[in-house]
Amino acid sequence: MSKQYLKPLALAVSLALSLTACGKHDADQAPAASSSAPASAGTTAMAGAPTSVFDVSELGPMNEACADFDQFVNAKWVAANPIPSDRTRWGAFDKLAEDSLNTQHEIVDNAAKSAASAQAGSIQQKIGYLYASGMDEAAIEKAGFDPIKPKLDAIAALKNGSDVADYLNKSFSNGDMQVFSFGSGADFKNASMQIGYTFQSGLGLPTKDYYTDAKYAEQRAAYLDYIAKSLELTGVPAADAKKQANQVMAFEAKLANASFAPVELRTPEHQYHFVSVKEADKITPHFSWEKFFDAQGVKIDKGFSLSQPKFFAEFDKLLATAPIDQWQAYLRFHVIDDASPLLSKSFQDNKFAFYGKTLSGQPEQKARWKRVLGAVNGSMGMALGQLYVDKMFKPEAKERAQVLVDNVRNALKARIENLDWMSPETKTKAIAKWSTFLPKIGYPEKWRDWSGLDIKQGDYYGNVMAAAKYNYQYDTNKIGKPTDRKEWGMTPQTVNAYYNPTDNTINFPAAILQPPFFYANGDDAINYGGIGAVIGHEASHGFDDEGSQFDGEGNNVNWWTKADRTKFDERADKLVAQFNAYTPIKDKPDAHVNGQLTLGENIGDLGGLNSAYDALQIALKKNPEEAGSKIDGYTQDQRFFLNWARVWRGSIREKEALLRLNTDPHAPASLRAIGAPSNMDAFATAFQCKPGDAMVRSGEKQVKIW
Repeated sequence: MSKQYLKPLALAVSLALSLTACGKHDADQAPAASSSAPASAGTTAMAGAPTSVFDVSELGPMNEACADFDQFVNAKWVAANPIPSDRTRWGAFDKLAEDSLNTQHEIVDNAAKSAASAQAGSIQQKIGYLYASGMDEAAIEKAGFDPIKPKLDAIAALKNGSDVADYLNKSFSNGDMQVFSFGSGADFKNASMQIGYTFQSGLGLPTKDYYTDAKYAEQRAAYLDYIAKSLELTGVPAADAKKQANQVMAFEAKLANASFAPVELRTPEHQYHFVSVKEADKITPHFSWEKFFDAQGVKIDKGFSLSQPKFFAEFDKLLATAPIDQWQAYLRFHVIDDASPLLSKSFQDNKFAFYGKTLSGQPEQKARWKRVLGAVNGSMGMALGQLYVDKMFKPEAKERAQVLVDNVRNALKARIENLDWMSPETKTKAIAKWSTFLPKIGYPEKWRDWSGLDIKQGDYYGNVMAAAKYNYQYDTNKIGKPTDRKEWGMTPQTVNAYYNPTDNTINFPAAILQPPFFYANGDDAINYGGIGAVIGHEASHGFDDEGSQFDGEGNNVNWWTKADRTKFDERADKLVAQFNAYTPIKDKPDAHVNGQLTLGENIGDLGGLNSAYDALQIALKKNPEEAGSKIDGYTQDQRFFLNWARVWRGSIREKEALLRLNTDPHAPASLRAIGAPSNMDAFATAFQCKPGDAMVRSGEKQVKIW
């Protein structure tokens, strides 16, 4: 299970393949432009006449622009590009991610072919052996579930709650987390230092509502079948497997009842609860945190974050009261579930049947190489990123991206300074936070050392488990040490970007710094409407409903006057109402977007698009000839909004769409294409929209925050 706390605020749900179906994020969380960069500080386009990088034949009739801008820009493309059978959605992000996967595939395939002759202990050799072991289907099939038999035997030997606690202590020390998760993170009250965080986890269904709400009865029944089938695959008789499945469901329902919902977890006080070890032991009298930390080799000084006390109190209650056979059923199933992607075909197919087909509506599994590549990314993603950068990312791209970052950040600063609703006192604090932003572009300045990780030929499960332990120790070794703001929480090959509130960094991996987001030879409007808006989005996260509760040092402190915070909340509430009203799934009028869950991302879009637009206007003033020109019949302002909508083009399967409405802090892509522009006068002007048009929000309905 991966870490679920202190999650960076990302532009989109990560498209990198992950090893497991649970968890939200696998890790915590720039120099000035070179004088040799081919772009000036006022423009991002290459010298020379503007060139077309937007296929206007994909656009619909012009009268659609003011009615449904997403339809106008993207409907033809969506109709011509159906969702591949191995995916639950398909769009601009997904296509770019597929390109990244193909590049990574070439890298790992070459590494596997040359691993035996590669330098001993090099990342090329380790990645090669890891990937080759995952592609050895014959060996994996022959092994069946032998790799997890030692764990299953250990579970079978448990006799009481004390044994369960000891088992968990040992499992965690091997990077194998059950029930809850543990790792390092910046202290909310002293972000310059790393402390330990424990966090709620342990559920197999998407959210707590799935365990009780009548509308998820079908998913609960399918989950019970999945649990039983998983147990049967390891030799448990069918009748006993069904009994154990019911025990697992009842156990998880109790954990779910004590868990926070996704929207509740956006509140910092639900992510952080600092206690001493003695105070934690009072909450969990049957689980010794001193023994736990000793087993992890972690020294706790003043304390750690027991992030959700109610959840851990329920965990402790279950240690004391749940029958040992129920604990065994729960632990047994989750060992199987976690390992299934690494075991023989029957286990892989069983997991896909539930998580892929039933929950997400995906018709077919991804190709074997994609699934194994997902494990490589989960195990050695940053090492693979080092090889990816060597192959794909040129220094000039980083230099040009730096120009855009500087320009959009400056535009955001100007917007803050010119706010008519914020007092000078709060503005001063906001600018102080802005001044400490650390942009990181492309890839880390320093790569991780992988010398302590032993990867062997022909041992897929063993290799992934070795990497899990290595990465867990790498993470927990940070506890008690200073926070490294220059460390990355996202690999360079990931098509995404993120902001981290506890170190106040904005991060743009190499894989997103390419079309349709960024064009080396593209006009300003296209680049500002694409990567410029991405930059603005991440910077605006520092001032969204969650990020605004942290200062420039990453500390969770209030830097607002009471009156200003009230004004901010009133404006944010209008954005919540806007998105609450959207019903994005055809024939499901009761399936609404959760405006509160998606608020942070929607503020990021609104602030980011406005900042990028302002930066474009500044750039065009320095280049009047370009400002007055049209390309393919469209003005620079129009092209700016066209590219914004284009990056959100795509379609999604109904089951996946429903799942994301419950779990995803991002609004559906089609709504992101229209949500922010509909609040901007500049959009209405660019496309000559009139009051009353669907794409024009005016008066009290118009949302202006940053």
